Amino acid sequence: MSHYDPTRDHLMLFDGVCHLCDAGVRFIVRHDAAGRMKFAPIQSPLGRELYTRHDLDPESPNTMLFLTPRGAFQASAAALEIARTLGGLWKIALIFKALPPALRDAAYDFIARHRYRWFGKNETCMMPTPDLQARMLGKLP
Repeated sequence: MSHYDPTRDHLMLFDGVCHLCDAGVRFIVRHDAAGRMKFAPIQSPLGRELYTRHDLDPESPNTMLFLTPRGAFQASAAALEIARTLGGLWKIALIFKALPPALRDAAYDFIARHRYRWFGKNETCMMPTPDLQARMLGKLP
């Protein structure tokens, strides 16, 4: 699959070399039974283009970007919108919306700054499982 339709698709752009980000994508695939969310590494041509279009630097991928028909979400807002999209009990995470965005994003940024040290990093983007391959957009060259 290589087509992205912003009026219909839910697309998560993630750091394809980050172990924490990889684990997050795999978690979402397991819990998104409807298969609504698609994924693209920021390092892919599509990921780079969309990341740049939202005034983010693909050379320094410090935040996930979640694009939905409802809009574009970054950092903690992206995590909360993913919980909303997953539905069910995952919507409980929306209680964190009561916290000021600056506080939520400070916690997100702290983890993002330390993610490679704490969780590790690959030299190249992950190889997707068959389940994920069907939902992956923006292949690497």
